[in-house]
Amino acid sequence: QVQLVESGGGLVQPGGSLRLSCTASGNIFTINAMGWYRQAPGKQRELVARISDVGTTNYADSVKGRCTISRDNAKNTVYLQMNSLKPEDTGVYYCNALIRLRSGGLGTYWGQGTQVTVSS
Repeated sequence: QVQLVESGGGLVQPGGSLRLSCTASGNIFTINAMGWYRQAPGKQRELVARISDVGTTNYADSVKGRCTISRDNAKNTVYLQMNSLKPEDTGVYYCNALIRLRSGGLGTYWGQGTQVTVSS
């Protein structure tokens, strides 16, 4: 039906930057909100940033001022630019999207995750 494919994770030193991308494909009519979540080892998955279909954004307090979420609706893609990375930003980052299918259904979809490791 729908696939979300993330890219852009990796190993970066503290203070460095990464840009994550996530592209949705499949039986898509429209994409409503899109977002990024992360899960650190031994912790619950948490919201990092979210963007609505009209561009309204919200961020976790821990990343405000350091991360920017954006989307390209023509490409069904959401981005997360992360700057001034800290070791506590380490985790698996998951893309999330609320998608209405051409068949009429509405559902929440997740990507497979991309690892971000911030370490010297």
